[in-house]
Amino acid sequence: MADVDFQQLSTVQSGAQPKPNTIAATTTIAPTSFVTFISGSTAIATITPFVSGAHMLCLIFTATNGATTTTGNINAVVTPVQNIPVFLVFDPNTAKYFAGNVKTN
Repeated sequence: MADVDFQQLSTVQSGAQPKPNTIAATTTIAPTSFVTFISGSTAIATITPFVSGAHMLCLIFTATNGATTTTGNINAVVTPVQNIPVFLVFDPNTAKYFAGNVKTN
């Protein structure tokens, strides 16, 4: 996604913007909207940022054993609770996502 499309990540969206989608958990994911549902239990190591600046994502893991690892661009291991939103903030200075409001190891 080009930086010109940054509104796709806005926490306030209109009905004209894409609806949340579901993507399968793999080691690298590429969300295309602010809210993304994650199916499956493969640990996510890398999130491909869709814009170059600071932004926030909301991931909702639909499997009971979803997780992240620190081998990519996520700064902490996240053990999400099924169907509870996980908010991640991207820091362009470190090129890492930082998680909040979840149990981290």
